[in-house]
Amino acid sequence: MTDKLDFTPAAGRPEWTPFYDLAIALVTREGRWRRALLRQVAPEAGDRILDVGCGTGTFVVMLKRAAAGASVVGLDPDADVLARARAKAAKAGVDVQFRKGFARDADFEEAALTKVVSSLVFHQVPMDEKRKGFAAMYRALRPGGALHVADYGLQRTPLMRAAFRQVQRLDGFDNTEPNARGVLPELMADAGFVAIEEARVIKTPTGSISLYRAVRPAK
Repeated sequence: MTDKLDFTPAAGRPEWTPFYDLAIALVTREGRWRRALLRQVAPEAGDRILDVGCGTGTFVVMLKRAAAGASVVGLDPDADVLARARAKAAKAGVDVQFRKGFARDADFEEAALTKVVSSLVFHQVPMDEKRKGFAAMYRALRPGGALHVADYGLQRTPLMRAAFRQVQRLDGFDNTEPNARGVLPELMADAGFVAIEEARVIKTPTGSISLYRAVRPAK
């Protein structure tokens, strides 16, 4: 965090933002977990999808390419990365929308979305913001809508625990430690989600990334 920002920039520090895409590709096995997340989300024509903490727009572009008939919106509090995301989407020739806001702002259209996704966001925010974020994402979904999250989750082995220390030194121990202890499913349940599942765990050089899915009850 910095004195001028009320969020953690995508790469940890604002001056590192230009190198974010390269860093993520190198240290998180990005291709593997993003492809797995895309298969899990399974975007379809008619879907209304929100990517919370969309960063530089890599995943919103993937979503739109996979389902041209889906409505896709990216949400992020960082004006710099949103500018990069818009440029990336324009270069890819895909029609997506972007909004400036935090995870807690996800419910700008309540009960309107079929799917909400988030990648590598919740390990960067304080516990109160984690709770507010999941609550807003719950409200944003239609009954029966699905939540899909890829983030650092429970670090099960000493090796992954040690690897995750790199992320903790960059993004802060207070925000990241609850993730390392496996808190995300509990927070999803507290927000009202059901059928919560850690669908996959992918080991990376910076710790294990978990793919979660959950559902807002149909009634």
